[in-house]
Amino acid sequence: MLPDIRNDTETQMQKRLEALRSELVKIRTGRANPSLLEHILVPYYGNDTPLNQVASITVSDARTLSISPWERNLIPAIEKAIMQSGLGLNPASVGNVIRVPMPILTEERRKEMIKLVRQMAEDARVSIRNIRRDANAKIKTLSKDKKISEDEERRGEADIQKLTDRYINDIDQLLSKKETDLMEI
Repeated sequence: MLPDIRNDTETQMQKRLEALRSELVKIRTGRANPSLLEHILVPYYGNDTPLNQVASITVSDARTLSISPWERNLIPAIEKAIMQSGLGLNPASVGNVIRVPMPILTEERRKEMIKLVRQMAEDARVSIRNIRRDANAKIKTLSKDKKISEDEERRGEADIQKLTDRYINDIDQLLSKKETDLMEI
């Protein structure tokens, strides 16, 4: 019973950490990164399709992404989707390739992004703590129902706390790395 609760808790915490990672990738730093555009949806034969499924996205230099659509008629749709994405990017097509220059972030914009990243990290921490609370409640219920002993209850709660500490530390490391990336010029 306790191993099941622990495994379920760890799975939920891992999913939350991965969700934070994917959210942080979408936050733009000064460098060009193909994952910045992967979530953008492009209309393709009547369906909204992720950009990375209709074109290849490469880094041509430190501040420019190159997008090579697999079909030439997609160029206007891709440009429009990038402009409407809210990322503040202005694509320009050159023949069969779309170039997306990354504008330099101002100091004020960097600080806004850091606030946003910190809020995302705090939300993830709260989520991890809620997962811990739910797991501890399950363990307490097992103890009250006399399915496990008090020692097993304490060991189970200690194990869940170790998991919580580990995932909160992982979140803090992700936050620190993203803040460093954002402050680089």
